[in-house]
Amino acid sequence: MNGWLGLAVCVVGCQAVGALGGMVTRPSLDGWYANLRKPSFNPPNWAFPIAWTTLFLAMSVALWLVIRGEPSGARTLGLTLFGVQLALNFLWSWLFFGQQSPGWALLELIVFWGVLLANTAAFFQVAPAAGWLLVPYVAWVSFAGVLNFELWRLNRSPA
Repeated sequence: MNGWLGLAVCVVGCQAVGALGGMVTRPSLDGWYANLRKPSFNPPNWAFPIAWTTLFLAMSVALWLVIRGEPSGARTLGLTLFGVQLALNFLWSWLFFGQQSPGWALLELIVFWGVLLANTAAFFQVAPAAGWLLVPYVAWVSFAGVLNFELWRLNRSPA
């Protein structure tokens, strides 16, 4: 996994998770999501696949750098947290778009964000470049949290 083949496996694996998230997302875009009230800062739909593809590529390289690192507790923790945050990334798509549940997705995103922060910190310990590669992902997930909150707030049913 240390050479170019390892990098290719990381890229294909991460992009596959992104593609699964996209498969869950797409059916809800034209109907349910299109009809939601959105905040003024909601990006256009075309921006999301570009952002996510770029972020998953950066995540892939970060993962590969950590896999190449010396075996250590931080490396093991970082790799474990990476797997957990990747699963939580997919779960968010399933909750928000697949289940059309912004409220549950927002609660899950709080956990996802915390795991991602821990993952980033662990990656910094193993390979600082890997940690830096996750920083835009942390920023995007932070923005996604604000956006998710606003979508929930603007579209929740009155009590």
